[in-house]
Amino acid sequence: MTTTPTKMYLEIVKKIRSIIVEDGLSSGDKIPSERELSDRLNVGRSSVREALRALELLGLIETRRGEGTFIKDFKEHHLVELLGTFILEQDKTKTDLLETKMEIEKTCIQLFAKKAGAKEFTLLKELIESSEFSRTNFFKQMVTLIDNSLMLRIWNIVNSYALIITKDNRIESDLFKSLIQMLEAKNSNEAILLYEKHFAQIVASK
Repeated sequence: MTTTPTKMYLEIVKKIRSIIVEDGLSSGDKIPSERELSDRLNVGRSSVREALRALELLGLIETRRGEGTFIKDFKEHHLVELLGTFILEQDKTKTDLLETKMEIEKTCIQLFAKKAGAKEFTLLKELIESSEFSRTNFFKQMVTLIDNSLMLRIWNIVNSYALIITKDNRIESDLFKSLIQMLEAKNSNEAILLYEKHFAQIVASK
């Protein structure tokens, strides 16, 4: 079966992504050169060049003259917002997104209750009292502290889309202090109920 240009192009993009994962590269790291990618993928340099150009147009990588090509943090550009204008057109999709976000964050709370020690509780309390506090930073810190990288990635993506339709501010610090106190007292069920009430208010105000 003959491979279409589009299918071949997508395959190259997928393989470049696999190389990035295999090499353990992340945001800010330099990716292999065009020549090295061509050799490792066993494809022409022109095909690699087109795939890299597409990734750069999407803002996923950047080329620095004389230095090479580097991975960008997806949050640094507006791809999420751009895609969100298409993905979040329907109210049903928005509802599904917020429900998914709520369930992920409830799971984060439950895992934190099981795995966190005094150090982790202290770090969250310090965040709540700092100028860096926000709902996003709270849950990002919580997921990071429970050391679940897959959940952190999933939550980051879902939260990025959710921020398009909800606000992220500091006015709920007292609520999050109460949530932490409940978790410290091993009242995780009460903490979940408090969170659900809080989330319902967010959905109502969107």
